[in-house]
Amino acid sequence: MTFAIVETGGKQLKVEPGRFYDVDRLPNDAETQLSLDQVLLVHDGKEATVGQPFVKGATVEVTVMQHRRDRKILVYKMQPKKKTRKKRGHRQALTRLMVDAIHLDGKAMGGTTKKKTTKKAKPKAEGEVVAVEAEVVADS
Repeated sequence: MTFAIVETGGKQLKVEPGRFYDVDRLPNDAETQLSLDQVLLVHDGKEATVGQPFVKGATVEVTVMQHRRDRKILVYKMQPKKKTRKKRGHRQALTRLMVDAIHLDGKAMGGTTKKKTTKKAKPKAEGEVVAVEAEVVADS
Protein backbone atom coordinates (compact mmCIF):
# COMPACT_ATOMS: atom_id res chain seq x y z
CA MET A 1 0.00 0.00 0.00
CA THR A 2 1.54 3.26 -1.16
CA PHE A 3 0.83 6.35 0.89
CA ALA A 4 2.33 9.71 1.79
CA ILE A 5 1.92 12.22 4.57
CA VAL A 6 1.60 15.78 3.27
CA GLU A 7 1.19 19.13 4.97
CA THR A 8 -1.50 21.46 3.69
CA GLY A 9 -3.34 24.23 5.46
CA GLY A 10 -1.20 23.79 8.58
CA LYS A 11 -2.43 20.21 9.00
CA GLN A 12 -0.86 16.85 8.23
CA LEU A 13 -2.82 14.41 6.07
CA LYS A 14 -2.19 10.79 5.09
CA VAL A 15 -3.03 10.39 1.38
CA GLU A 16 -3.26 7.40 -0.98
CA PRO A 17 -3.52 7.41 -4.79
CA GLY A 18 -7.05 7.14 -6.18
CA ARG A 19 -8.81 8.61 -3.12
CA PHE A 20 -10.21 12.08 -2.47
CA TYR A 21 -9.71 14.26 0.59
CA ASP A 22 -11.21 17.47 1.94
CA VAL A 23 -8.69 20.16 2.95
CA ASP A 24 -9.00 23.83 3.86
CA ARG A 25 -10.00 26.06 0.92
CA LEU A 26 -7.31 26.48 -1.73
CA PRO A 27 -7.33 29.45 -4.16
CA ASN A 28 -7.25 27.22 -7.29
CA ASP A 29 -10.16 26.69 -9.67
CA ALA A 30 -11.96 23.36 -10.05
CA GLU A 31 -10.53 20.78 -12.48
CA THR A 32 -6.97 22.12 -12.15
CA GLN A 33 -3.90 19.98 -11.49
CA LEU A 34 -1.70 20.78 -8.48
CA SER A 35 1.58 19.46 -7.16
CA LEU A 36 1.99 19.34 -3.38
CA ASP A 37 5.68 19.45 -2.49
CA GLN A 38 5.47 19.59 1.31
CA VAL A 39 5.72 15.81 1.71
CA LEU A 40 6.78 14.63 5.17
CA LEU A 41 6.86 10.86 4.55
CA VAL A 42 6.56 8.49 1.59
CA HIS A 43 5.87 4.75 1.98
CA ASP A 44 5.96 2.58 -1.14
CA GLY A 45 4.73 -0.66 0.45
CA LYS A 46 8.19 -1.92 1.35
CA GLU A 47 10.19 0.93 2.82
CA ALA A 48 9.48 4.38 4.19
CA THR A 49 11.34 7.59 3.38
CA VAL A 50 11.17 10.19 6.13
CA GLY A 51 12.04 13.82 5.51
CA GLN A 52 13.75 16.34 7.75
CA PRO A 53 11.27 18.09 7.64
CA PHE A 54 10.36 17.42 3.97
CA VAL A 55 11.36 14.56 1.66
CA LYS A 56 13.60 15.92 -1.12
CA GLY A 57 12.29 15.21 -4.62
CA ALA A 58 8.89 13.99 -3.40
CA THR A 59 5.65 15.42 -4.78
CA VAL A 60 2.00 14.45 -4.67
CA GLU A 61 -0.01 15.15 -7.83
CA VAL A 62 -3.64 16.13 -7.09
CA THR A 63 -6.65 17.40 -9.01
CA VAL A 64 -9.05 19.96 -7.53
CA MET A 65 -12.48 18.32 -7.80
CA GLN A 66 -14.73 20.97 -6.25
CA HIS A 67 -15.09 23.63 -3.60
CA ARG A 68 -17.62 22.91 -0.89
CA ARG A 69 -18.57 23.73 2.68
CA ASP A 70 -18.45 21.45 5.70
CA ARG A 71 -21.42 20.67 7.94
CA LYS A 72 -22.63 23.39 10.29
CA ILE A 73 -21.13 23.57 13.77
CA LEU A 74 -23.18 25.35 16.42
CA VAL A 75 -21.49 27.39 19.13
CA TYR A 76 -23.73 28.17 22.11
CA LYS A 77 -22.47 30.40 24.91
CA MET A 78 -24.50 31.03 28.03
CA GLN A 79 -23.85 32.74 31.32
CA PRO A 80 -26.17 31.43 34.00
CA LYS A 81 -28.20 33.90 36.09
CA LYS A 82 -27.25 36.78 33.74
CA LYS A 83 -29.78 36.20 30.91
CA THR A 84 -26.92 36.20 28.39
CA ARG A 85 -27.08 33.73 25.54
CA LYS A 86 -25.23 33.68 22.21
CA LYS A 87 -25.89 31.17 19.46
CA ARG A 88 -23.52 31.19 16.50
CA GLY A 89 -23.01 28.86 13.56
CA HIS A 90 -19.97 28.12 11.42
CA ARG A 91 -19.40 26.24 8.15
CA GLN A 92 -15.79 25.67 7.13
CA ALA A 93 -14.87 26.31 3.48
CA LEU A 94 -13.24 23.19 1.99
CA THR A 95 -11.61 22.02 -1.23
CA ARG A 96 -12.00 18.39 -2.34
CA LEU A 97 -8.77 16.99 -3.82
CA MET A 98 -8.33 13.75 -5.79
CA VAL A 99 -4.86 12.23 -5.38
CA ASP A 100 -3.58 11.17 -8.80
CA ALA A 101 -0.05 9.95 -8.06
CA ILE A 102 2.82 10.07 -5.57
CA HIS A 103 6.26 10.79 -7.06
CA LEU A 104 9.67 10.26 -5.45
CA ASP A 105 12.71 11.54 -7.41
CA GLY A 106 10.66 11.66 -10.62
CA LYS A 107 9.47 8.05 -10.31
CA ALA A 108 5.77 7.39 -9.78
CA MET A 109 5.29 5.38 -6.58
CA GLY A 110 1.57 4.89 -7.05
CA GLY A 111 -1.01 6.12 -9.47
CA THR A 112 -4.45 5.50 -10.81
CA THR A 113 -5.27 4.05 -14.19
CA LYS A 114 -8.25 5.37 -16.07
CA LYS A 115 -10.29 2.80 -17.94
CA LYS A 116 -12.22 3.92 -20.97
CA THR A 117 -15.02 1.58 -21.94
CA THR A 118 -18.01 1.73 -24.22
CA LYS A 119 -21.53 0.70 -23.31
CA LYS A 120 -22.75 -2.69 -24.40
CA ALA A 121 -25.70 -2.70 -26.77
CA LYS A 122 -28.52 -5.15 -26.11
CA PRO A 123 -28.96 -7.71 -28.91
CA LYS A 124 -32.19 -7.32 -30.83
CA ALA A 125 -32.59 -10.96 -31.77
CA GLU A 126 -31.54 -14.17 -30.02
CA GLY A 127 -28.90 -15.21 -32.54
CA GLU A 128 -27.45 -11.73 -33.09
CA VAL A 129 -23.94 -11.06 -31.78
CA VAL A 130 -22.77 -7.59 -30.82
CA ALA A 131 -19.07 -6.67 -30.78
CA VAL A 132 -17.90 -4.31 -28.05
CA GLU A 133 -14.51 -2.61 -28.04
CA ALA A 134 -12.76 -1.54 -24.85
CA GLU A 135 -9.61 0.53 -24.53
CA VAL A 136 -7.44 0.79 -21.41
CA VAL A 137 -5.51 4.01 -20.96
CA ALA A 138 -2.81 4.20 -18.28
CA ASP A 139 -1.37 7.53 -17.06
CA SER A 140 2.27 7.54 -15.98
